[in-house]
Amino acid sequence: MLAIRGLRKSFGGRTVLDGFDLTVEAGEFVALLGPNGSGKSTALRCVVGLESPDGGEIEVGGTAAMVFQKIHLVGRRNALDNVCSGALGRLKLRHSLVFPHDVRQEAMACLERVGLADRALDRTARLSGGQQQRVAIARALCQRANVILADEPVSALDPQAAVQVMELLQALANEGMAVVAVLHQPELAHTYAHRIVEMRAGVAA
Repeated sequence: MLAIRGLRKSFGGRTVLDGFDLTVEAGEFVALLGPNGSGKSTALRCVVGLESPDGGEIEVGGTAAMVFQKIHLVGRRNALDNVCSGALGRLKLRHSLVFPHDVRQEAMACLERVGLADRALDRTARLSGGQQQRVAIARALCQRANVILADEPVSALDPQAAVQVMELLQALANEGMAVVAVLHQPELAHTYAHRIVEMRAGVAA
């Protein structure tokens, strides 16, 4: 579950979020639509702590993980190692380069969940854009996230890959996660999201 109440954020005197409210229940997939600058991405970044809000309340029922448009994987490392990195927050620093067996098993299960177990040992740079995005989602799963936040996850993908990623996000919501995706494709939002929230000038329209 995710609850955002009265979220406010400004940059250099320009108001980006102006009392934004959003509640997403476990098992729900919400798409955020709206023009550039309406505060969609900033709201997600505030939830995961990448930005500090100026006011308001954020309640996360568990752990939130974010998936970005720019996928931020380590291209020279294989898919399994990239997914294992989702566990870094709960490991001692000495495990940052060599992951223990239980973490690797968990990461393999996450890769299997996104349909890429057979590519676990492939260098991430050799994977397609859609496959890389699914690895990024697997990494979020390895964070043991209850809330998945996806910031324009399909903007850089071809149509077939975009559909695969949207189907995956929808399936994760159907399995009980709270999923929020910033999208610029209304047709995908209407097809896959359970609910659409439009943002205008930092508030829900």
